[in-house]
Amino acid sequence: MNEIATTKEDMITINKALSEITKHHKRVSDIKTPKAFIKQKMGMDYVEYSVMRDVADKEFPGWSWTVIKTEFAGTEAYVVHGRLKWFDNGVWREGDATASHRVQKKRGTTEYVDLGNDIKAANTDCIKKAFNMYMNICDDVYRNQVEDAELTEEEINELLITANKISAAKHREIKDYINDGIIHGINYRGALAKLKRQIK
Repeated sequence: MNEIATTKEDMITINKALSEITKHHKRVSDIKTPKAFIKQKMGMDYVEYSVMRDVADKEFPGWSWTVIKTEFAGTEAYVVHGRLKWFDNGVWREGDATASHRVQKKRGTTEYVDLGNDIKAANTDCIKKAFNMYMNICDDVYRNQVEDAELTEEEINELLITANKISAAKHREIKDYINDGIIHGINYRGALAKLKRQIK
């Protein structure tokens, strides 16, 4: 049974690791995809697999992709369930994705045009979905921006002012939590709300 980290030192270590992971993903998310690589299909922007793979190779070397399951969805589409595994700032991580691709049939028949190509396309769509969902690759195209982990000066000041209204000891505690990365941009709102509830 895994032990749950309860000490301040454990929390500092965990939060520093999470902070580094978040910073890395924010940087990847902020990478601008060259316009020459952005294409359109049916009015929707997309990026080809080779472009996303190159970013994954550079930012997350050693990643791997495993197909978990494949199946037909009726007679009109092919579905792939895959698993992406990657090394993320000292931590091995993995995440699943599913994607489907419409199979092409010859007009007026039930005969497939190129089933092998449709299956390949479903797998490619699935990998691309995982690249974006878990690695934040091509976020500028797929509209999934990572929330900034860094606290602004205004946020730090608001936390410290609110903590000071509780007690000098709470002010010191919150200042330490900020410096140690336990409170950051992602959990800032929750931390501030918790402090406000403690004001008498």
